[in-house]
Order: sequence, then C-alpha cells, then structure tokens
Amino acid sequence: MLDLVQLRSFLALEQMGSFTLAAEKLGLGQSTISQHIQRLEVSLGRRLVARDTHRVALTADGEALLGHARAMLAIDSQVQALFTETKLRGRLRLGVSEDFVATRLTAVLEDFVRAHPSVDLELTVALSGVLYLQQDNGEIDLVLAKRRLGDTLGRLIYREPLIWLARDPDAVASRSTLPLIAFPPPSITRSVAIEALDRAQLPWRVVCTCGSLSGLTAAARAGMGILVQPRSMAPAGLKEMPPGRLPVLEDVEFVLVPRKGADPRLVSALSDEIFAKVGSLQGVV
Repeated sequence: MLDLVQLRSFLALEQMGSFTLAAEKLGLGQSTISQHIQRLEVSLGRRLVARDTHRVALTADGEALLGHARAMLAIDSQVQALFTETKLRGRLRLGVSEDFVATRLTAVLEDFVRAHPSVDLELTVALSGVLYLQQDNGEIDLVLAKRRLGDTLGRLIYREPLIWLARDPDAVASRSTLPLIAFPPPSITRSVAIEALDRAQLPWRVVCTCGSLSGLTAAARAGMGILVQPRSMAPAGLKEMPPGRLPVLEDVEFVLVPRKGADPRLVSALSDEIFAKVGSLQGVV
C-alpha cells in the first residue's frame, strides 16, 4: 500500500520543482523529502524523479503516478473533511488576471481544492481593470490582479518589473515605428508601455490586440512586434530586450482585493494559500 505522506512529498516536489522548496512548503527537512521519494521509488520498484544539477523533473513513471497520487490525496482530504466540523463550505467567486492564470494558478488551486473539497470555486479570467469593474458590480468576491505603483488598492502580494519581449528584440527595436503587441484597454501593461514610449518620444503603433495572453504570445513568436510582461511570466520563445534599446518600464504589483460582504472565512483560506504559494515561488525560475 502506498504511503500518503510519501505521496504528499512527491506532489510537493512536482509542484515546486526542487527539494528545497518542497521541504519549505511542507515544513520538513530537505533530507526528509529525499527519503520519502527514495522510499516511494523502492516500494514501486521504479525511478520516479530525474535529478541533475539544474532541475528536478519527473520520469515517465513519475508522470504516470502523478494523477493517481492526486486522486489518493484528494480522497484522503474528502474523508478528513467529512468528519471535521469546521470544514469550509460555500461558493467563492475568484477573479484572476490573464497572465497569472497562464503561469501560477494551477499550483495555487491544487492545494486549496484538496484542503477544502466542499468549497465551490467560480473562476473569472480577465484583464485587471475589467476584474475590478466586475468586483465593483458585486460579481466577484476576491480579485488577484495587478495594480500600478502608487495605487493603494488591495493587499500587496509581491512586486516585479515589466520587461520588453520579442522573438528578435534587436530587429524589432531597429524599426522606425515600434510595433506593439498589447492587451486591449483597460490594461495596465498596455498603459505602462505606451506612457514609457511617449515620454521617450518614440513612435509606436499597436499591430496586434488580443484579450488572451496565448494570442499575444503567438503574435510575438511570429515576429509581429514587441510584448510587455512581468519578468517572471515571460512566455517561452521570447527574448528580453537588451538594456538601453527601449525605455525602462516601471514595476507592477500583484495584489489581492476582497469584496466587502464576501464570506471572510473563504476569502481568508484562499488568500492564505495564495500568499504561501506565490511567496515561495518568488525568485524561482
């Protein structure tokens, strides 16, 4: 029979991508996580994790185990919740900015859903400005989105720089009019980019507009122009513009904004999970 403690360490390692971060997530020593993985591999007679000096990745057998491990821990959580009087119930309407969804939302939701199986999540993905408008209309209970420097809305999670990205940065920067790929208004990254170009008196035009980050990324990978994103959320296949070619962009801040009147227990539970998970990911590539 598989050990649930070992499976929990296995899932934490897959989520965090390193033994150090998995240990921090579970509040265990790094050697303990390593022992759990080794014992799990011995019990199954298969190698589950490929290790090198740069990263930790699952083997094919590890990938095959992943879904079953999640299911077993989900059942364990459901049984625990069934006999716990303080379990959370209800519906929480969560609004998340497009770029955060593409990079980090899975890791946040996985542990929350496992710990609170009786909570129903209604997820809305949109631009930060749109999410705030929907929240003002009472349609969203908790917003996880960006704000500009100097704004006081919400509770700060972290701050990071915006960068210029393109398939071939030098070729794009050499054009007489900078081709800009951007979200439609109201978009914080769009506003920051345009204001920076106007201050530098650089000519520009928007060559592609899309409300989906995957659409913008496809346009940038096709060489249509330049895209602005938080550095840690830079899509694969794009390169950062070398310093000095374009104006430096201001940082953005990611925040949590609860709606007045939302269930404070549900908001607090998900907020705590977001702070724990996102905080542990800062500085990790």
